[in-house]
Amino acid sequence: MLATAIQTYQQRVDHQLTERFSALAETAPQLKAAMTHGALLGGKRIRPFLVYSVGQMLGVALEKLDACAAAIECIHAYSLIHDDLPAMDDDDLRRGQPTVHIAFDEATAILAGDALQTLAFEIVTETVPGISCEQHLAMVRVLAKASGYRGMCGGQALDLASTNKQIDLDALTKLHNLKTGALISCAVELALIAANAPKDHYDTMMEFAHAIGLAFQVQDDILDIIATTEELGKPQGSDAESNKSTFPQLLGLDGAKHTAAQLIQEALSALAKLPYNSQLIADFARYIIERRI
Repeated sequence: MLATAIQTYQQRVDHQLTERFSALAETAPQLKAAMTHGALLGGKRIRPFLVYSVGQMLGVALEKLDACAAAIECIHAYSLIHDDLPAMDDDDLRRGQPTVHIAFDEATAILAGDALQTLAFEIVTETVPGISCEQHLAMVRVLAKASGYRGMCGGQALDLASTNKQIDLDALTKLHNLKTGALISCAVELALIAANAPKDHYDTMMEFAHAIGLAFQVQDDILDIIATTEELGKPQGSDAESNKSTFPQLLGLDGAKHTAAQLIQEALSALAKLPYNSQLIADFARYIIERRI
């Protein structure tokens, strides 16, 4: 059931993105091609999955969730394009294919990231029947916060500042709650806004979101050690080569695995408080620390 849902939602958001890219005028064909390359390289589509699955759990029609799913994937794609740049992580491979600055050039990659970021906000403000202006405004607010200084960009800045330095567990946790966790939490929050979820349910689902966001990053750190380059779609051991602090480095491999499992248990405990059929989302939470990619 989970594998089928992941594939279904992946295909749905890819269709949404493909349609939107196709609709762009041929003003700058190379930029358009770079945006398409960066956004449609493949990938798990974790954030759109959360938008769709949480929204459906709360009774929201898929058509009301498409814009949110496409918008958050545009933000994620832009972040990866910029992360891969020589001035950042300097990676040549992403999902087993050349990164955007390798496939095109560095200037085009910067512009592709910029254009995907702004396209995300164009998409999330599209008129959607059944979604009010107030909901749209709330969606813009949480997407901007999760993407910028108080979220992903702030976390990336902390990551860059901590390279070649030893940081403690609290600092590493803060870094990844921003760099990785903020956008994962945002995916859940967009669905909650679309559903007009009651405040107590909203707060409980955000507990779930925070826990899986950090667990996702802990597992990524683990996979950088135990998975192959082929499985990862990027060079294995890149964190160690870049001299970055990681959860396995600070906690040991077994300690990191224990932390990831503990976070997922916290997420499942939060789900158990809610009066919904949350089986799919619970299965997804378990998948986060069982995956090899």
